[in-house]
Amino acid sequence: MLTESNNPLSTVLKNPPWLLFWLGVFLFVLAFYSLSIGAMSITPYDLLASLIGQADQPQTAMIITEIRLPRVVLAILVGAGLGISGAAMQGLFRNPLADPGLVGVSSGAALGAVMIIVLGATWFHGWLSYLGAAALPLAAFLGGLAVTSLIYRLATRNGRTDVGLMLLAGVALNAMSGAAIGLLSYFASAEQLRSLTFWSLGSLASADWSSISMVSVPILLAVIWLPFSARGLNAFLMGEAVSKHMGYNVKQLKWMVIGLTALAVGAAVSVSGVIGFVGLVAPHIVRSLTGPDHRWVMPGSALVGALLVLGADLIARSLLAPSEIPIGIIMSAIGGPFFLWLLMQRRPRVGF
Repeated sequence: MLTESNNPLSTVLKNPPWLLFWLGVFLFVLAFYSLSIGAMSITPYDLLASLIGQADQPQTAMIITEIRLPRVVLAILVGAGLGISGAAMQGLFRNPLADPGLVGVSSGAALGAVMIIVLGATWFHGWLSYLGAAALPLAAFLGGLAVTSLIYRLATRNGRTDVGLMLLAGVALNAMSGAAIGLLSYFASAEQLRSLTFWSLGSLASADWSSISMVSVPILLAVIWLPFSARGLNAFLMGEAVSKHMGYNVKQLKWMVIGLTALAVGAAVSVSGVIGFVGLVAPHIVRSLTGPDHRWVMPGSALVGALLVLGADLIARSLLAPSEIPIGIIMSAIGGPFFLWLLMQRRPRVGF
């Protein structure tokens, strides 16, 4: 009979480096499986041959390299960006309920992107012609940055974050962004309305190598640099005053986290639309396994976020095939009950 001390699974879960390793293995396996699933089933041999450029059938190679592989890569990028952003926001706000979708960061980024879609040819024509394809992710980044900064200023007083005020401000900002997006939809053309439906529900159906090249740099920048703030966020859990006494530049730390979070969320929203709850669920899963140390929570959240989005996308395109369910609906179906469960755990217990 296995005890906790000699149980291999228990050993892995209590060893963060091994946990990260196996999360990476699971992500690789799921990505490989996702590449083989679709309207046309592809054998592992044909899949490997297509990936190394030795496919016997050009049609199979085209399906893999031009349709499925970009979608899988984009799902991993978006999930990693949202997952690590959620972990960083929870550390910054010192609250496990912080999430880019719940507090309005994603909707602010979506509003920035929608403004470019609807008003780019008129109000922002000069900016659009100068920036080209970079205009959309830049607008989403600025929208996410503005909302993140506003949320932090509203919810934080004397170094303490009021979670109730944070969530209420997030509800208000989500409503305001939704109203603005609705107003822009009223003036949008039929083609623009189809694009706006994509933003509101979230999808990876338009994944291609050009969109990946556009957002890979900002998302990877956040995924690589946010873990460097892990020790500072660990100290930040004890309060700003303690962090200052330990020698950390609190102001620089806060704006680094805010800027990189907005960068990752803005880039993700600009290509996938709004996909909620990834930044809430992923850090909680990792934290329950590794503890609160951000040195493990942040990279683990990136891996779990990638697994969540890749798995949700696999469900979205295979559950009702050949039709496709928006990925935002799948993640809301998962994240909504999870959020309610978290609220129940935090509810004060009153005896009778």
